[in-house]
Amino acid sequence: MTDRAVGIDAIEIWTGKCKLDLAETFAPEKGDDPEKYTKGLGLRASSFPDTYEDIVTMAANAAKSLLDREGLAPTDVGRIDVATESAFDNSKPVSTYVAGCLEQVYEGDFRHANKGERKFACVSGTQSVDDAYNWIRAGRNRGRAALVIATDTALYARGDPGEATQGAGAVAMLVDEDPSIVSLSTDQGIGSMDETDFLKPQQQFPSVDGKRSVKVYLARMREALEDYESVSGRVGVEDFRFAPFHTPFPGMVRKAAVLAYRHVTRGTELEEALAPEIGRQPREDAFDDREAFETAMRDYVDALSETSRYREWYEATIEPTIDIGRQVGNWYTGSVHLARASALLSALRNDEDLVGEELLVGSYGSGAQAEIHSETVREGWREGVAAIDLQERLGARYDLSFDEYERIHDTHNHDVESDVEPFTQPANEFVHAGWGRMNERQYEYVE
Repeated sequence: MTDRAVGIDAIEIWTGKCKLDLAETFAPEKGDDPEKYTKGLGLRASSFPDTYEDIVTMAANAAKSLLDREGLAPTDVGRIDVATESAFDNSKPVSTYVAGCLEQVYEGDFRHANKGERKFACVSGTQSVDDAYNWIRAGRNRGRAALVIATDTALYARGDPGEATQGAGAVAMLVDEDPSIVSLSTDQGIGSMDETDFLKPQQQFPSVDGKRSVKVYLARMREALEDYESVSGRVGVEDFRFAPFHTPFPGMVRKAAVLAYRHVTRGTELEEALAPEIGRQPREDAFDDREAFETAMRDYVDALSETSRYREWYEATIEPTIDIGRQVGNWYTGSVHLARASALLSALRNDEDLVGEELLVGSYGSGAQAEIHSETVREGWREGVAAIDLQERLGARYDLSFDEYERIHDTHNHDVESDVEPFTQPANEFVHAGWGRMNERQYEYVE
């Protein structure tokens, strides 16, 4: 078992190559006020895969960019873990397809790398990082790193309330000893229950109970935070520089953040300092019934969210984590990892010294489970984060018209026969190239 720090040594992000502008393109066709999306959901645009893209191509392209940048060969990688809730095969894992793609362009192979696929809705990306962390800590890695990839096409049926939150992309992470970007703590909190808020029973597009899903997200996050505090000690407002949350849409993070702030300030000097302005937090034993208590608590939380103390904390600790999410939509398993990258990129732009600072990472997956853990920023974070090739990719996305959006959506709908020409030209990337004799997807590298 290793006593050395283990965590994320490198990150690469690959976004779908098409873009849907929600305010300018989507809202007018739906007859909606653009602010329903830009302010209510907190989204400006969604990323979509072109016709030759899917979860394998995005994952393989992110992985190749990362491996090339780090100067790594297949023999340097001891496991490939892919987290997705967009898988197209119930037996063969996406990681084998990704390895097959990479073996087309590298000398050597991944024959002795363990490969797997994780499924627990959006939390499985973090679970895959946990698996890699545990594998290395146990000393089973033989000096090799783990390649963890969260990849999804987070599409909804046309007309579904979740349609505006769609997105597509992949986040590749190298997990290793003595990491350059962040090290993971051993402390972890879990909140988990059997829920039916969001599911895909033998279907491509999700069935969603939107209101219940929000409640379940918030409840499991609270339970995970309480469980984390039971092993790490009480969390304070100033303990963490950033708090990246799972971000299905930024509006959800706004709800989670104020509840987390209420929780960590309860019974503290900060609660007393806020009392002259908004009163102390309601205590249930002061009310005759649960309904009255819950009403009082909602009123308190609303007032708390308007205080200058809370707003300053939110702007500094949470707002930087959702910048990328505003531009790309929901990436399911990759969303919390986009939030981490978004925060670190913001700190880089602002020339912050983050070495030794802590992040509190809140992951969530419907069905449902939340996980809270902390991470410590490492000496090499600046170089590692500066190498992420994202802004150029975001700017190069093809801006879809609404008619083109409908056609690209049909292309990725497994139940629709569609023949649509690509909107972009592939170059130096893996593409979906057709189908094999057993109806398997085939891929090739296009220079």
